[in-house]
Amino acid sequence: MKAVLTSSIGGCGKIDDFRLPEPLLRTNGLLDRIAVIWRENARVTLICSDPTNYSKNDDICACYAKAFPMSGLSVSQICICDGRNPEAIDGLDKTDVLFLLGGHVPTQNKFLKKLRLRERLSGYGGIVLALSAGSMNCADEVYACPELEGEALDPNFERRISGLGITDVNILPHFQYLRNESLDGLRVLEDIAFADSAEREIIALNDGSYIYIDGEKTTVYGEAYSIKNGRLTLICEDGKSLSL
Repeated sequence: MKAVLTSSIGGCGKIDDFRLPEPLLRTNGLLDRIAVIWRENARVTLICSDPTNYSKNDDICACYAKAFPMSGLSVSQICICDGRNPEAIDGLDKTDVLFLLGGHVPTQNKFLKKLRLRERLSGYGGIVLALSAGSMNCADEVYACPELEGEALDPNFERRISGLGITDVNILPHFQYLRNESLDGLRVLEDIAFADSAEREIIALNDGSYIYIDGEKTTVYGEAYSIKNGRLTLICEDGKSLSL
């Protein structure tokens, strides 16, 4: 299995709340790296973040159905797997590209468990693409950073949940925005992530940065930071790479 775990992948822009297809990001060689491993006339399955938001899921699927070919990535079949058709994952062995979308981490995580995706991925020989929450849920033990109002103060909110086991890396995406965000009166970086990093290192990615997994080798490309024991350290810059 090869996996590309991104903060942002591009491909689906917005104008006045309308989603429009656009090429995938080329930053730090992202599109070129995907193109090298992409299979001609690929069969693609998108895994939603919210299995009940059918309209949004259909819009995103329609967007990427155009965005992939627009980016030079040929597609023979594309479908969205959500609450209407969980059985779509039964065809995983015939899926060339499994694309995990972004959204609310715990909501997607519950759906992934319902699909038994972790077990199904054993022996999977295709490509895993992941975006934002999808990238976070690829971890063995997922770090679910609070993101919705009330979650940061909720003692029952689980910040550590089991994931897909594709990587041991805990990803925090969209870092260029999150480092200045607040939630429930707390600073997402200093008051939440710093405290949580005492348990485990978190790798923060800016949009345009990503992690590439090829077998046992894991490499980060682009600007990335280590958050560990309450300290923030720049570990990679745009245009560079680092083996993790």
